[in-house]
Amino acid sequence: MFKRLICFAVFFSAFTAFAMAEELNLKEVATGVFVHQGIHALPDRQNHGEIANIGFIVGDRCVAVIDSGGSPAQGLALKSAIKATTKTPICHVINTHVHPDHVYGNIAFKEPGVSFIGHRKLTQSLAARAPYYLEKAGRDMGMTLKNEDFIAPDKSVDSIMELDLGGRKLILTAHGPAHTDNDLSVYDDKTQTLWLADLLFMGHVPVIDGSLTGWLKELEKLKKIEARLAIPGHGPVASEWPKAAEAETRYLEMLRNEIRQYIKQGKTMEQAMAQVGQSARGEWQLFDDFHKRNIATAFAELEWED
Repeated sequence: MFKRLICFAVFFSAFTAFAMAEELNLKEVATGVFVHQGIHALPDRQNHGEIANIGFIVGDRCVAVIDSGGSPAQGLALKSAIKATTKTPICHVINTHVHPDHVYGNIAFKEPGVSFIGHRKLTQSLAARAPYYLEKAGRDMGMTLKNEDFIAPDKSVDSIMELDLGGRKLILTAHGPAHTDNDLSVYDDKTQTLWLADLLFMGHVPVIDGSLTGWLKELEKLKKIEARLAIPGHGPVASEWPKAAEAETRYLEMLRNEIRQYIKQGKTMEQAMAQVGQSARGEWQLFDDFHKRNIATAFAELEWED
């Protein structure tokens, strides 16, 4: 009887891992580059915050995870999918920025031999937001998290960091304030894949949690990179770079130009929130959920320009 129970437990564990890997729906978009595309939705009790693009890159020596998912369960699913895909061990978890849909899966990868890497400002940002994120996870997603689930990087990127996965070099770049103040991009030299995370939104309206003008500056730098593929934080993988950034750039420039005009005319933030950028409504999903917030964030920044 005891042996049967052990066999059943082993079978159930293997079946669960397989089911989770299948559910994650990973796609190999370039040789050794695997992406799970998230959905365009607000985090809630149905999707558990599992809405962002996440994935991993496989080298000869080890695997680098790029964003771990929107819940500990999705982190486990990603880990299971990696083990089902390759026998190469995981050595790095790269968090592209602080937002929950990109970091809540970290706990699944916390084990000896795995380093966590992020922007030099990620640790501070994560610590500052943890109390609010804990409350929000329970309230909005029915998810019970602990302080231990917020895993800060043990390696920080000040400017540029190179990672050797074995026959494969990744270039990590710490950006100035843009989507957030702790954005990181990853460039895979072997396949010329530029993993931009939330520095690039496709279909989902861009979300400003850092600096509007800073984001536009960082995009101009990024557009100079020769890449065959661009992987956004939300939306489909793009095969044309920098063309993939045109819609996002147009939206951000529109916000900047219209808000500057409103400020010049002495209009209020409330007036701007009611009127700025309405022509872009049909171009983006979740427009009504984030657009007014973007205006408020950008207005507060631009009204202090010299």
